[in-house]
Amino acid sequence: MAGKATRLAFGEALAELGARNPNIVVLDADLSKSTMTCLFAEKFPDRFYEFGIAEANMIGAGAGLALEGKIPFICSFACFLTGRYDTLRMSVGYSRANVKIVGTHVGIGIGEDGYSQMGLEDVSVMRALPGLVILQPADEIETKQAVQFAVEHVGPVYLRLTRQKLPDVNGQEYRFQMGKGVVLAPGKDMTIFATGGTVPHALKAKELLAKEKIDARIVNIHTIKPLDKELVLQCARETKCLFTVEDHNIIGGLGSAVAEVVSEFNPVPLKRWGVLDTFGESGTEAELYHAYKLDAEGIAAAARKFYSR
Repeated sequence: MAGKATRLAFGEALAELGARNPNIVVLDADLSKSTMTCLFAEKFPDRFYEFGIAEANMIGAGAGLALEGKIPFICSFACFLTGRYDTLRMSVGYSRANVKIVGTHVGIGIGEDGYSQMGLEDVSVMRALPGLVILQPADEIETKQAVQFAVEHVGPVYLRLTRQKLPDVNGQEYRFQMGKGVVLAPGKDMTIFATGGTVPHALKAKELLAKEKIDARIVNIHTIKPLDKELVLQCARETKCLFTVEDHNIIGGLGSAVAEVVSEFNPVPLKRWGVLDTFGESGTEAELYHAYKLDAEGIAAAARKFYSR
């Protein structure tokens, strides 16, 4: 598969931005070679802090650095970070500290490491924190621009990143806008909202659906919070039904966010597709995406069945 893992694009962007902004500091919890913060550490060892497997301590220190004017990126696997919700809630959320929370290895796409390493519930946890921005870019160029945004934005940000490589879905002319979804492909029959690692599969699913005369609009939702309500409602008006797909539990994730909007403003048939309220397993990325029906064929089959109703 062409392209880069968004964790690698993040690591490269952070190292580049560190050269231009001396206030950027990075904190990691014994996973710098996995989160790719090792690239920053090599260039700026005096601004890199290794905390070992002490995520709560790292979060607290990050909040303290933010309150002293630094721009801290606190990094680990998504499941380990959000497992320290109480510390995130008080030290970052309640304090409105300018901390950038980076969770890598999200979704079932991490492969053989299995459920203990998978971020499958992290969005539902983080959406509940007031004032927190949640970003999930779909390719290299979007990731690097999202990191730039995180540096410039004053306030807490949660950045959700993949282990697996993702093909490019955006052109070089792409410009990231927080809170604004991107229509990657037009369509009049149904809208498929996808985020992160599911975006390229959704684009392929559109091709499969077209063979059955179903014209699907594909929308990349890179900002899960705040959600692009205007675009969601526009799609609800212009297409017959909505379908969300995410590499995350369907409870509390992108699908729930979209459902909340349409239920309040413009009720329309909606199907949430993702990890169906279960735990992850161990296997290759391809095997797991197929098993959980999150590959192009699985998305197309579920979308086709829903549309036919």
